[in-house]
Amino acid sequence: MKWIPNFNSSNSLRVIFVIAVFILLFLSSIAYKHNQDLNESSKLAMHTYEINIQLERLMSAIKDAETGQRGYIITRNNRFLTPYLYSRDKVNASFVTLKKLTVDNAVQQKNLENLFKLIIQRFVSFENCLKYSDPKTYDKRKLDNHMFGGRILMENIRFQVDKMNDIERKYLKKRLEIYDQEISLSPVFSISLFLTALLFILLAYRQISRDFQRLKLFNKQLLISGGLMAESEIIGKFSTWQWELDSHKITYSDNQYRLLGVTPNSFVPVIETFLDFVHPDDRAAVSESMDKIIEKKNLPFIYYKIVRPNNEIRYFKSTGKLLTDQQGSKILLGINFDITDEHLLNIELQERNRELEKSNKELASFNHVASHDLQEPLRKIQTFISRVSEADKAVMSESGRDYISKIAVSAKRMRVLIDDLLLFSRTNTTKKEFIKSNLNELLQNAESELAEVIHENKAVIKASKMPKLEVIPYQIEQLFINLIGNSLKYNKAGVPPEISIESEKVLSSDYPEFLEQSVKKFHKITFTDNGMGFDPQFKETIFILFQRLHSKTDYPGTGIGLAICKKIVENHKGHILADSTPNVGSVFTVFLPE
Repeated sequence: MKWIPNFNSSNSLRVIFVIAVFILLFLSSIAYKHNQDLNESSKLAMHTYEINIQLERLMSAIKDAETGQRGYIITRNNRFLTPYLYSRDKVNASFVTLKKLTVDNAVQQKNLENLFKLIIQRFVSFENCLKYSDPKTYDKRKLDNHMFGGRILMENIRFQVDKMNDIERKYLKKRLEIYDQEISLSPVFSISLFLTALLFILLAYRQISRDFQRLKLFNKQLLISGGLMAESEIIGKFSTWQWELDSHKITYSDNQYRLLGVTPNSFVPVIETFLDFVHPDDRAAVSESMDKIIEKKNLPFIYYKIVRPNNEIRYFKSTGKLLTDQQGSKILLGINFDITDEHLLNIELQERNRELEKSNKELASFNHVASHDLQEPLRKIQTFISRVSEADKAVMSESGRDYISKIAVSAKRMRVLIDDLLLFSRTNTTKKEFIKSNLNELLQNAESELAEVIHENKAVIKASKMPKLEVIPYQIEQLFINLIGNSLKYNKAGVPPEISIESEKVLSSDYPEFLEQSVKKFHKITFTDNGMGFDPQFKETIFILFQRLHSKTDYPGTGIGLAICKKIVENHKGHILADSTPNVGSVFTVFLPE
């Protein structure tokens, strides 16, 4: 399956893109609103200009009518009536236009009505002037009155037009201010829009540049990982394969071909081709497992043999797991292991186990001999020696009595040695049944066992409270007997033995050099005495079987006691240490897991 790096920055780019689009849309809407306002301001300004123009046209038409009337009155030439006759149409046209232009302005509508009334009166005055200037109906007094009244009407009309123009000029001033403000903001919006777009383009470019660098790094790491994976497959003797269940396409790693004994890509990886390499004895089972893969979409561990082209038989183990890629395709990822070396090692281990079982049987036979056949003649020797009376010894030579004494001592030592060997053997062979036990009770049992020796040496034993642990009771009791007995044996002449036993809980992390770190807590039990001690250089060798630091004539023993202690502690997955200062005393430390 191809590995595709999942960049978090892709999400960042999406966020940047969405924000950029949102801001651009926002700025575009503002720019559109601004353009609309600018257009509206422009229309309002043009509206004012149109009203002014129409008022000027209206005024001009009335003036043309007045000029034409005067020319006609003076010359009586009908050509001067032409402007007068057309002036009404012009006035009506301008009035209609002004009516439309001021439809949304009640003040101007009112002014326009007043203006229209004055204009109507003026045209009536024009008609009266023409009437009374006609020779047929000439009346100088009425003509003068209408001429004078017409002048006053004309002034009123001009005043009304100026009034409307003043209102429109005020509107125009405000609208021009708004227009100037709107048009001054246009570059700001344009520049803002450009800079914002440029900013997000730069951010996107920066992120894409980073992604490109990261992609180069990931590709480099991927190449390195691919090379390491290929080398790991060769070193680890395993291979990988992919089975696309939807398309039934199978892909092998290069080492898969090598494990089959061929060169990479030397054949098309299909089920039938692979089955040709499977040993005939296992071919049916492997084929069945492949059918189950399609049904159950997984592959449990399956073991089978492979026959290489050179007829070499190799042992394989295969497993697989179903994966789903980003497109939803189901891919079975599998691993094949060449376990030939492990298989041969297992055969060798099985053979060794059989030999070990044979040795254990021989050891059990030895134990039987040691506990019965060897002890029987030893008991007879000790019995016969004990029956040699003092009278019999009196008639013996001195050398004979010496021999009898040595035989008795040697028989006794033989008895102790056989008992210790049997005890050491039982620590290995006896069933290890762990029981929740109170160590204080086991210590009391050990002291009871050694009561006679303790009394003879006038020993003092002080012990702190000890915990309850899952232990093999009789072995822990034997551990206590051996450690206390060792301190009693190697005491200083004329000094009563003092033995201190302390217990505390410790962490395994405090003793990483010798404690099992999978167990978090241990109980540390120390046995401290005031005996003769030993040279610290022997603190490890004293736990070796048959190792003695002193002559058997000076201190009796077989050199097995401390070896038994170590074996007991190891049976409990603990650890035992020894330390000493000559002529000061010894310290034995036992660590037992909680």
